[in-house]
Amino acid sequence: MKKAAFLACLCCTLFSCSNVEKKAGEKLQAAREAFERGDYSEAKIQIDSIKILYPKAFETRREGIGLMQQVELKEQEKTLVYLDSMLQEKQKEVDAIKKNYTFEKDAEYQKIGNYLHPSQVIEKNLHRSYLRFQVDETGVMSMTSIYCGPHNIHHLAVKVTAPDGSFAETPASKDSYETTDLGEKIEKADYKLGEDGNVIAFLNLNKDKSIRVHYLGERSYTTVMTPNDRKAVAAVYELAQLLSSITEIKKNMEEANLKIEFVKRKMQERESKKTE
Repeated sequence: MKKAAFLACLCCTLFSCSNVEKKAGEKLQAAREAFERGDYSEAKIQIDSIKILYPKAFETRREGIGLMQQVELKEQEKTLVYLDSMLQEKQKEVDAIKKNYTFEKDAEYQKIGNYLHPSQVIEKNLHRSYLRFQVDETGVMSMTSIYCGPHNIHHLAVKVTAPDGSFAETPASKDSYETTDLGEKIEKADYKLGEDGNVIAFLNLNKDKSIRVHYLGERSYTTVMTPNDRKAVAAVYELAQLLSSITEIKKNMEEANLKIEFVKRKMQERESKKTE
């Protein structure tokens, strides 16, 4: 009787294991079919469900791991194709307008050059107080408040005001300096986009309006932006958006390539274990 009971239990166990593997195999087959038709999200859902519903279906789960690696590889390859297409489109947009800017780069100490509006090159703006805008090759835009006058005002921030009274104000600059040239006091303070108290975006939004610029320092000083300066902020802002998009796309492409290398390495390790 004991032997018969043991054999009965063994048969039930073997049948149960066989049944689990069969059901898990159906999930794996559904995952394979989804993979073949390019529905990678569905394939991953089916593979993940095997581990959740049939944790003891060890052989099927091992096959699922291999299929998951193929899915992840195809996903990243598809992402790369999409990103490359986006990169080409953005680069075309940049190439179409790049000629409208002046490019400055000192090869001796600059690894990254800067674009600015032609009306704001230094040679055309000596002895003038104004806001200067530029964007580097990676899309980082910045604004420089420049003051020129007979006396120092020791400014570290600026406030810009539209005719309706709305305004934006920078925090204190993290990068400023003062100098004197033939008796003229010159002060400069830099503000990067994102660390500028929303001043650059405010100016771009109000580019068609008369804007007053208030230099905030020990002494008060106010000036009005010229039409060319307002045109400059809008033009540089447009280029900055495109260049920053290109930088972000390249970053995502680099990450995708790293993931591809990682998955391929895991696939090779898995194949090596099979042959051992």
